Amino acid sequence: MNVERFTVDGVGEAGSEARAAADALRALTPAGVSVSGTVSEIVASVRTRGEQALLEYVERFDGVTGPLRVEQSELDAALAQLDPAVRAGLEVAIANVRTVAEAGLAADTAVELPQGQSVTIRDLPVRRAAVYTPGGRNPYPSTVVMGVVTARAAGVEEVVVCAPGAHPVILAACALCGADEVWRMGGAHAIAAFAYGTDSVPRVDVIAGPGSLYVQEAKRQVSGDVGIDGFAGPSDVLVLATGDVDAELVVVDLLAQAEHGAGTVVALVTDDAPLADAVAARLAAEPDGDAAAAVVLAADLEEGLAVAEGFAPEHLELVGAGAEALADRVRSAGCVFVGRESGTAFGDYVAGSNHTLPTGGAARFTSGLSTRSFRRRMSVVRIGPAADALARAGVPVAEAEGFTRHAESMRVRENPSG
Repeated sequence: MNVERFTVDGVGEAGSEARAAADALRALTPAGVSVSGTVSEIVASVRTRGEQALLEYVERFDGVTGPLRVEQSELDAALAQLDPAVRAGLEVAIANVRTVAEAGLAADTAVELPQGQSVTIRDLPVRRAAVYTPGGRNPYPSTVVMGVVTARAAGVEEVVVCAPGAHPVILAACALCGADEVWRMGGAHAIAAFAYGTDSVPRVDVIAGPGSLYVQEAKRQVSGDVGIDGFAGPSDVLVLATGDVDAELVVVDLLAQAEHGAGTVVALVTDDAPLADAVAARLAAEPDGDAAAAVVLAADLEEGLAVAEGFAPEHLELVGAGAEALADRVRSAGCVFVGRESGTAFGDYVAGSNHTLPTGGAARFTSGLSTRSFRRRMSVVRIGPAADALARAGVPVAEAEGFTRHAESMRVRENPSG
């Protein structure tokens, strides 16, 4: 495996070297090929021609000519045939993800304001949501758990799963999680079908979950017509470690993340030269793969944290006493794993945190999948006797904006004797 080496010695302008190293790490993620034109054609076709276009694309891309919706009997059969050890693991994951997800629910909040009006912030689930589960070489039942269980915890009435290939372990996971519907289709055409609806596929309010470049582009194009959780790009992990950490432990976690394949970036940032050299040598001895690897030697842990913050990793591991002490100062990471026992792999399956996380540095401004992805807030306003005071305050503002009818709407509610 080719290993890039960077050094941050802290000699230059404060933070400049750390920012440069973070940018260099992010540049290891290859630029995506544009599929915008192809996806636009597919989305427009499904939106305008509906069921006919969907069936054509499903046959062409998914190889499915029969019913698109998976019957409950098929789900039950898949669950009955599931390896007991896999089922037990999924049940642990379901219980833990549900517990953590429910902790993120917010209560309605009522605010009484000085003029006498009230504004109640209601926190409401969407009615119907779709969870996209990637197809490809391997099935990902854990993605079913992360999406369906979280949507259920959010209070979504109907949760449906998009399962290209309809692999038996995916169907079994859908049965365990209680998905209301499972559809054997994938790709941009499936995203369009859920966004706009067809004769057989009812539209949804939110589409969540990772997928191919075509799926992500389709989500981008339909956003605004339907809610989306975000855009999932290549995965990454950054380990910030001190010299008291076993190099082999770091290597194991980096190689585990490298299994995600093309475009994945795995990096160690440390202030310890022997650890940096040991990890780099061990990674270099691995066969070349699709992932990019890097080792950054920082002048100290402060510079190391600056590199991590600038990179804004999907997964951040803090290992070693000095690094672990920085946990409360992290501001830009999809999920933080603290301590030598807290391998990122636990978060992918059974820790209870959600593994659908912001990639490509998006942790600077967005969050991973949670109940918030399936809920929205709505204000309920009661003005009452406050109308007089609020009109006196609001009318001049409306008139300054040139909205005379807005001004009149408030003015007619003033108390003439006030």
